[in-house]
Amino acid sequence: MQHKINLLDYSEQGLREWLAQIDQPAFRAPQLIHWLHQQFEDNFDKMLNLPKAFRGWLTENTCIHQLPIQHEHISQDGTIKWLLTVDETNAVEMVYIPELTRGTLCVSSQVGCALDCSFCSTGKQGFNRNLSCGEIIGQLRLANIRLKQLYPNRIKPITNVVMMGMGEPLTNEKPVTTALKLMIDDNAYGLAYRRVTVSTSGVVPAMLRLKENMPQIALAVSLHAPNNALRNELVPINLKYPLEKLMAVCAEYYAGQTKRQITYEYVMLKGVNDTIEHAKELAKLLKKAPGKINLIPFNPFKNSQYQTSDRHQILAFQQYLRDEYVTTIRTTRGDDISAACGQLVGDVNDRTRRIKIFQDYK
Repeated sequence: MQHKINLLDYSEQGLREWLAQIDQPAFRAPQLIHWLHQQFEDNFDKMLNLPKAFRGWLTENTCIHQLPIQHEHISQDGTIKWLLTVDETNAVEMVYIPELTRGTLCVSSQVGCALDCSFCSTGKQGFNRNLSCGEIIGQLRLANIRLKQLYPNRIKPITNVVMMGMGEPLTNEKPVTTALKLMIDDNAYGLAYRRVTVSTSGVVPAMLRLKENMPQIALAVSLHAPNNALRNELVPINLKYPLEKLMAVCAEYYAGQTKRQITYEYVMLKGVNDTIEHAKELAKLLKKAPGKINLIPFNPFKNSQYQTSDRHQILAFQQYLRDEYVTTIRTTRGDDISAACGQLVGDVNDRTRRIKIFQDYK
């Protein structure tokens, strides 16, 4: 059986290069991008500005494959979580978070995660495989289609995308980067750079490449600890790229970009990283690499060893930091459907595979 090319795997530039190989003009690329990512068209015969013979060739040799929905869960607060089928044995989750002035889609980049952060449910599920560009951008495409069905009167349901779903985006660089290009492409989704956020636990070489190739994309760093000893325990990639290396990159990341700052994510774990002494350490750590701090109340999951910090402790932590840094407390959304930060899981449990991928970056 002939393998069909999934057109969702290509950025506009990628399509131009592919079209050249099949003797088609480069201007077909933005036409295809428009049909795929703005009109959400799946039928080549309806792409009427393409020649009929070319439409027939596309039907025979290509496809538009995106992940089908297994389950859809809608929270009491309006948050929506979708479980998407990846293949016969794997699934991933994506989450839509509606607010008054914006709608944020949380997108996955891998089935599971190899980095094994101790407070993250996804990491505890193991790792199976990376997602392709088509499987990543297909989440944004699918969410747009589904949200238009659910809320036909909402003009632009998705205004922001965060790469904060299952997986570490920067250990799946090429597909993630291609998907990011489509997110900001005016012929595709046309999102502003600052409305697309990549969250990383600190894969330093990949951070440097992202800075070089897409420096205007918003960056969030999963910090979670103010010293190496504690971060080694919570975020094991710190064993390879300790805070000295990570913060050096963070200090220079937005050099020359006025008022741009990294967002530091810091999950609040009761009795682990939430004391005022930790806040003092954190304030000192960020002196040379200032940024915004987002405190995240820990979202419990089955068999977790941690508890959520008391509310008064989180507020005291915030109060200490806010004199020097913009410090916010993330509102927990979708916890009644296990859609909150750190709770996304898929049907994966490949411990051997996770260790192999982790060693590649360790």
